[in-house]
Amino acid sequence: MSTRDLPADWFKSAVVYQIYPRSFADSNGDGYGDVPGIISKLDYLKTLGVDVIWLSPIYRSPQDDNGYDISDYQDIDPMFGTLAQTEQLFAEVHKRGMKIVMDLVVNHSSDEHEWFKESASSKTNPKADWYIWSDTKDDLYAYFGGGAWEWVEARQQYFFHQFSKKQPDLNWENDDVRAAVYKMMNWWIERGVDGFRMDVINLISKDWSKKDQGTWQMCQNGPRVHEWLQEMNREVLAGKNLITVGEMPGASVEWARDYTNPERNELNMVFTFEHMDLDGVVGNSKFDYSKMHLPDLKANLNHWQKGLEDIGWNSLYWNNHDQPRIVSRWGNDGMYRVQSAKALGTILHLMRGTPYVYQGEEIGMTNCYFTELDQYQDIESVNWAADAIAEGSRSTERILDSLQVKSRDNARTPMLWNDGENAGFTTGKPWLKINDNYTEINAEAALADKGSVFWHYRDLIALRHSHDIVVNGTFDLLWPEHEHIFAYQRKLVGKTLTVVANFGDHAVSLPSDLAAGEVVIGEATLSGELSPWQSFAILS
Repeated sequence: MSTRDLPADWFKSAVVYQIYPRSFADSNGDGYGDVPGIISKLDYLKTLGVDVIWLSPIYRSPQDDNGYDISDYQDIDPMFGTLAQTEQLFAEVHKRGMKIVMDLVVNHSSDEHEWFKESASSKTNPKADWYIWSDTKDDLYAYFGGGAWEWVEARQQYFFHQFSKKQPDLNWENDDVRAAVYKMMNWWIERGVDGFRMDVINLISKDWSKKDQGTWQMCQNGPRVHEWLQEMNREVLAGKNLITVGEMPGASVEWARDYTNPERNELNMVFTFEHMDLDGVVGNSKFDYSKMHLPDLKANLNHWQKGLEDIGWNSLYWNNHDQPRIVSRWGNDGMYRVQSAKALGTILHLMRGTPYVYQGEEIGMTNCYFTELDQYQDIESVNWAADAIAEGSRSTERILDSLQVKSRDNARTPMLWNDGENAGFTTGKPWLKINDNYTEINAEAALADKGSVFWHYRDLIALRHSHDIVVNGTFDLLWPEHEHIFAYQRKLVGKTLTVVANFGDHAVSLPSDLAAGEVVIGEATLSGELSPWQSFAILS
């Protein structure tokens, strides 16, 4: 069924599964996941019950930033397969009643893209202004380390890059750039794509009057971003009923209301980062961390739930390719790994919004806990560690500790399929080390155990599909200041769904008795004590 034939708000009852292709399933033994490997696991995803599969980039790329540096938007990197295999993947996904979302990375391209090669060749090339050039450089920084300007001898100018020096920013002020992006998007839609996840899309418009405040302040939520998203709708998305989500670091609730207001014709939803920053240290590197305070998490998520209750829509996520594993981050990945993974899933999936499941989350995969710096491959982690060593500001032990907690590689280790060689991911040497706990934590074991995290996630997804209160009910937080209990109620036409979880390793007492009703997931406690990481939902 085409998305055109679905209700306009079909994305609200959908659950999205993110695949990081190089780490999902390897079909040819080269150590990298690929498109045929994904095809081989589609029945697994169908069993889980998800509606949409989002692929992180599989486009042709030098892989400086694991595919988020694209050298050809309309071709597949040989690491992953061919365009024909990708079109087969789309067909197999659709055959199973699921939808497919591609990553759209158009704030920047690779410096090996033909567009950039032409732009860099001379100031008179037809694509000379497709990127951002300057005769001089200033002190603007790049997020992956170093300065944000890079010299090109042929042009005798510097180009601007927010991320790696191999990821030059496209000049969205140029009409031809935008037209080329829209043409490419339509090309993928014609091949069966059902939507787009838009990488750092709120950074495409630059406010150069703010450059003295820094790269971040200059680029986030710039002056023309709404205009261009509305133009994208007119040129690409209108009438197709696709699913769209914008990754938007720094976007507030107020911004999100505008981005996701249906009357503005921009996006269905955005990814917020606010809750993901709650274990950081203000003013420090992302690798400096502190303990997350549960009342702060509840307050932030409540702010987003209430803020988008009347206008717009939430995305719901704990994990993705840029975030460490949630069961290690805010759960207990030791004695209470299964219970805490279930509790975190219960709290997230029964909120108002579209839930996202990141590969391995559904089996309770943990952080990788690498013990050597050279085991890390993520460019952000590697650059930060190198800078920290050069500065002499941290010991090797402290650097390793930070990476074990916050590195993006924690999410990128290969998917654990079974307890065999290389966890069933590959018959060759995996590109990134396999988690040591794969003999215990793997999909085959999870499928065989009806009490596993997998079957709990399957039940949560089924609840969203079968109970309108999960999709459209109001949201009211219970006991907001409680240090250990996360609880809320959803209400719709005389029904109440009460969701409760103990976010701790010790038993705690319920602050008040709960009304009896149908226990729709978990094992309920109406009064008295909650056991460690106990979670449940009651419909009354």
